[in-house]
Order: sequence, then C-alpha cells, then structure tokens
Amino acid sequence: MYPHERSLVEKHKDAPFAIVGVNSDSDREKLKPTLEKEKITWRSFWNGEKGTSGPISKSWNIKGWPTLYVIDAKGVIRYKSVGAN
Repeated sequence: MYPHERSLVEKHKDAPFAIVGVNSDSDREKLKPTLEKEKITWRSFWNGEKGTSGPISKSWNIKGWPTLYVIDAKGVIRYKSVGAN
C-alpha cells in the first residue's frame, strides 16, 4: 500500500489532507529501516509489541488488516474499509 499512500500524499499536497498510519510490526527497531526505505513521510504510530493485538487496534476494535478510515475535519468517520480489496 505504500506506493498508493505516497501517491495520495503527492496528489493532495496542497489540500487539507493527512495520512496517519498504524504499524503492527512487533519489533520497533526493525520497523525503522522499512519506514526509511519505503519513504514514509507521514506520521506512523507503532501498535506495540503485541502487533495486531496492540493498544491502538484494540481501542479502535480492528478485526482485519489493513483497515482504512476516512475521517473528516470534524472527526466524523466517513468511510471504512477492512482487508485488502
């Protein structure tokens, strides 16, 4: 998904738009080189050592990966997609 996310960042660079990621890799140190290699310029939160069972996915009740949300400027969820389409 990284290429698509990079294209969205570029396409909407002059708009009020942001991507926020949650990474489920269990080893934070191994994650850093991947973020650099893939040129992840947007904020990417680490979901903790439990990976997909970490605190972010638990609090958002995530059941599948990837899960994508579109959230408007008022914080209203406008769209949700679960799993690879």
